[in-house]
This record gives sequence, C-alpha cells and structure tokens, in this order.
Amino acid sequence: MTFPFQKYDSIAGYFRDYRQQIAESMESVDEAALDAAGKLIAATVAADHVVYSCGNGGSAAIANHLVCDHARGVSADTGLRPRIHSLSCNVEIMTAIANDVAYAEVFAHQLALSGRPGDLLITISSSGDSENVVRAIQHAKANNIATIAITGFSGGRSAQLADINLHVKGDNYGVIEDVHQSLMHILAQYLRQAQMDAGLVAARKF
Repeated sequence: MTFPFQKYDSIAGYFRDYRQQIAESMESVDEAALDAAGKLIAATVAADHVVYSCGNGGSAAIANHLVCDHARGVSADTGLRPRIHSLSCNVEIMTAIANDVAYAEVFAHQLALSGRPGDLLITISSSGDSENVVRAIQHAKANNIATIAITGFSGGRSAQLADINLHVKGDNYGVIEDVHQSLMHILAQYLRQAQMDAGLVAARKF
C-alpha cells in the first residue's frame, strides 16, 4: 500500500499521518551521502565552477528554488560567489529544444551548450526515471560533469547513474518533494554557515 492508506474524515488526522511519513522519510536519508554531496557542492563553488539543477513539475520548482538558496543565500556573509543555474527555468530555450529536438533532450542539450568539465549537475526527480533527467546525467558523466541525484520511490535510473544519490524513502509525491526541498535547504544553509564567522551564525536569519 501507499500513503494515504485509507480515507480520512478529518484534516487533523491526515496531518498527523502525513507528518509521520515526513519524519520516516527524513530518517531514511543516508547521512554519508549527504555529507559527500555537501563536500562536492562546496568544492565546485570554491573552484568557481557552475552548479546546474533540473527537474520536472514540482521538482522543477525545487530546482529553481535551489538557485535562490545556493546563490544569494550561500553568498550572504561568506564572501563566496556561487554560480548556480537551473536548466528548468528558461521556457524559451526549453520549448525550442522540445520543439526542434525532443523534450527528452531539454536538459542534456542545455548542458551541451553551456556545461564544462568540473561543473556539477544536481537533478531532482521523485521517480528518478524521468527520461530528460536521465539523459542529462548521462551527458554529464560523458563530459566530466559531476552529478548528484535527489530521488524517491525506487530511485530509478538516476540513483544508479549519479556519482552521489540522495535517496528519500517514500511512496507519496508530496512527502518526497517536501523532504527533497528540505535537503536542498540543508545543503545550502550548511555550506553558508560553514564559511561564516562563528560569531555571526547565531546573529543571522537563515
């Protein structure tokens, strides 16, 4: 069975069980993989390479939000100048590629245009099996671009292909996406505070 397991008569009851699903999904994240992802993002930013993100639907919203937190957020009080770009945010180039080539190529084609060895691709996909996301990872691996896949459900092909897989155990899109968003925030906020003066951390809003 997948959550919800039953019909609910009250939103309070649904909330309690949803909250429990979030807690269990957060617990499922591999802390060693999260540590490796944090170090890879930090090294990419320190080397002045570009971090790319991508995803579809709700995952596209997380990929776009990632730009804000990993660019403006990480730069605050740190002296860092992260170069972060979402492949999901440019409707003009996405629709051009989808129309002229194929929708499955909307991310890989953008990487072919602007990605360089030493850059980093972060994909967000609940299924881990979206064809355009999988092709982006395949292009990245063939062109010396590091990869972090943030996945749910079974992990799909993304989990197997990426250099680092941040897998969230869950079977509800909302729960998985909520935890994916949290992981995005955790990575950005950790990187920021790690580069800040210790006396500033408690004084600033994150």
